[in-house]
Amino acid sequence: MQSTTKSKSIVSTENHTVILLVLGTLIALGPFSIDMYLQAFQSIADDFHTTKHAVELSLTSYFIGISLGQLLYGPVMDKYGRRVPQLIGLVIYIVAAVGCYFSPNLISLIVARFFLALGASAGMVSSKAIVRDIFGNSMEVARAMSFLMLIMGGAPIVAPWVGGIVVNHFSWETIFLFLIIFAIIMLVNVYLFLPESSQPNPKISLGLGSVSRKYFDIFRHPEFFTFSVAGGLTIGAMFAYISDAAVLFQDVYHIEDFGYLVGINAAGLIAGTQLNRFVIKRISVLDLSVRISFILIGVSLLLLINTLTINNFYVTFITLFFMMLFLGFQNPNCTTLSLNAFSKRAGRASALVGSIKMISGALVSFIISSLQLKSAVPLAAICFVLYIISALLFVRYNKKVKNYKSGL
Repeated sequence: MQSTTKSKSIVSTENHTVILLVLGTLIALGPFSIDMYLQAFQSIADDFHTTKHAVELSLTSYFIGISLGQLLYGPVMDKYGRRVPQLIGLVIYIVAAVGCYFSPNLISLIVARFFLALGASAGMVSSKAIVRDIFGNSMEVARAMSFLMLIMGGAPIVAPWVGGIVVNHFSWETIFLFLIIFAIIMLVNVYLFLPESSQPNPKISLGLGSVSRKYFDIFRHPEFFTFSVAGGLTIGAMFAYISDAAVLFQDVYHIEDFGYLVGINAAGLIAGTQLNRFVIKRISVLDLSVRISFILIGVSLLLLINTLTINNFYVTFITLFFMMLFLGFQNPNCTTLSLNAFSKRAGRASALVGSIKMISGALVSFIISSLQLKSAVPLAAICFVLYIISALLFVRYNKKVKNYKSGL
């Protein structure tokens, strides 16, 4: 069984706040890389003489890249520490963003977005792993994760607004110029303010066979499997909404400037993460996650009924807002529960958690873009199915725990 002994942190307690601020802004690269250019889909489609559904494939390639990238950085960060691989990831991100800026066609943009994701994935792995390195029990980790979500959650509010200004006054390529500058600032911050939180372990092998076996060992751990897959499914539903946002708001509900709508929903996500910090003081992380999983089923069912019947915009928007609100609870808690059994392999476990989420995002975004339907029904149906499967995983785990405690 995986040891739960916590590895000794080499980061002083007084630096925790600074580290969380750096990690929070670092992890915001992901949302900025997605949400800033959502309103540019039509401009990109016009420039490349294609459709918005085709442009959505650049989101799919991003999700694929960030899935594979996290699997790559996990063992690398366990072997060499968190800091140096993070710096390398930011350099890759900057180079890829330059490639996006100069893309002559959609294919090159899709490829550049893939490498952009490879660079961004370093921050997604290091942030969770460093939190696991320096904090103690699951409640402290969950509260730290919620703090990261607060900073990261601000990005989807600001990013569409900034992206809208850029699209309205400049070319869509300028969005990537902004991302280049943002990533350079993050590179300086990491270099100056982010110390190493984990001692390098040269004994760790980076061979493909060894890495695959280690990941499989982590994946089949009962707690990890349950909570990482359950969390991945709920995040997949969120990415279904993100991927379909341009078509949903512009083509279905005829709202051209929808950045503020994305921002309001992102505010719901932030509100959920911060409410979560207080609620987990009164109820266990596991019990809260189980309850939220059933609430998400109810909200998505309402969304599905609405899209199949009256298809009222306000009902759609309100249900999407509450989905994001409760995802603000579910995302950090599922991550915390997934990593709870791991300390020495926090980097790889963190990478696998993130990769599962992004693989789910890649699959649902590909399905949404492939359907090419100007309808809200596919989004609602996908969310409903994903939330049901997620809840069933929680129920299955709870049943096993109760049977074990009762001696059955």
